[in-house]
Amino acid sequence: MVKAPVSLVLVGIGGMGAVYVRELLDAKDSGAFRIAGAVDPEPERCARLEELRAAGVPVFATLEGFFRNRTAELAVVSSPIQFHAGQTCLALAKGSDVLCEKPVAGTIREARAMIEAERAADRWVSVGYQWSFSPAVQELKRDIMDGLFGRPKRLKCLYLWPRDEKYYGRTSWAGKKRDAAGGWVLDSPAQNAMAHDLHNMFYVLGKERSAAAVPVEVEAELYRANPIENFDTAAMRARAADGAEILFYISHAPRQENGPVFSYEFEKGVVRCSSRTSGIRAELATGALKSYGVPDAGGMNKLWEAIRSVRTGERPVCGLEAASSQTLCINGMQDSMPEIRDFPEGLRHVLEEKGSRRIWVEGLDDALEGCYAANALPSELGISWSAKGRLVKLGTQYSFPNLPGN
Repeated sequence: MVKAPVSLVLVGIGGMGAVYVRELLDAKDSGAFRIAGAVDPEPERCARLEELRAAGVPVFATLEGFFRNRTAELAVVSSPIQFHAGQTCLALAKGSDVLCEKPVAGTIREARAMIEAERAADRWVSVGYQWSFSPAVQELKRDIMDGLFGRPKRLKCLYLWPRDEKYYGRTSWAGKKRDAAGGWVLDSPAQNAMAHDLHNMFYVLGKERSAAAVPVEVEAELYRANPIENFDTAAMRARAADGAEILFYISHAPRQENGPVFSYEFEKGVVRCSSRTSGIRAELATGALKSYGVPDAGGMNKLWEAIRSVRTGERPVCGLEAASSQTLCINGMQDSMPEIRDFPEGLRHVLEEKGSRRIWVEGLDDALEGCYAANALPSELGISWSAKGRLVKLGTQYSFPNLPGN
């Protein structure tokens, strides 16, 4: 018996949403899906808008407008962060399963509300951390769960990724803690470009295929080179419930690109990766070597698995609970240093090349690479521009925002 195509509503068709549009339009003859509608208040930002319209796809300014007279089996939510919670909860209430782009939401309070809505609707939400859907990460996670590497000791990641003024000018909420309407965004490297790398350290430690380890405390140092509200550089130490140490060093203001570099240390071996294209490799204490492949391979597996899951009923490998560890950690980082520390003006330099203009910080690359090698935060190494953040406990009652004035 031929199954009917899964009906989709695309929530957001510019930005990351345009990636989903391209993937679907290029596979339009697959027969696995049909696009029942698209939602975007500014649809003209989508380069393939006319193709959607030519295919008979109605476009709505709001998700409420779509659901007024239509339904969809799967909602693909790739709108800005501050809209994830509300749109996901609405889609669930209307009977749709959901593929929500990363991160889950701006705050852990919103993430918990999404989990409650998922349970009440008896539907599922998949979260689009594409590494979690890659064969490389799934195989590594299985080996960790099966005890091949033993107890986790320390997982750390370094990612230096220069971004220019156009990056921070691409939206009204880039680099902001809240948008103009007061919605929590907490836009930063850890919440956006490098969110995958933070999430992955918790995800691979989850005791089940669809679970992630949960941080119980975090200490962060947050810095800023660009004229933005939130941070563009961070160093963080978190602890998981099993005692594993999580270290994260990131910046959008380095001199050179480097990473993602990671090292996951266990009692029986080490797992390493040196770039997006180098692949994940493990060395066991016995001397045995194992290669897992490139985690970026199959970047749209998340979409096709979600479409299949509508028919099979299979729960996603990365859902709300697993993805919420990143959100919880981000909130703790912001609480650890609520006032972002500016780099000294004498260390900030402007580089103009190939039509772009960006700020970089003198000595930052060496400083963060040194911290990564020493398993330390900048303040622990006495770096001149550093400042210590406070230790934040992330128990089950922790919420965000929880500071005076918020």
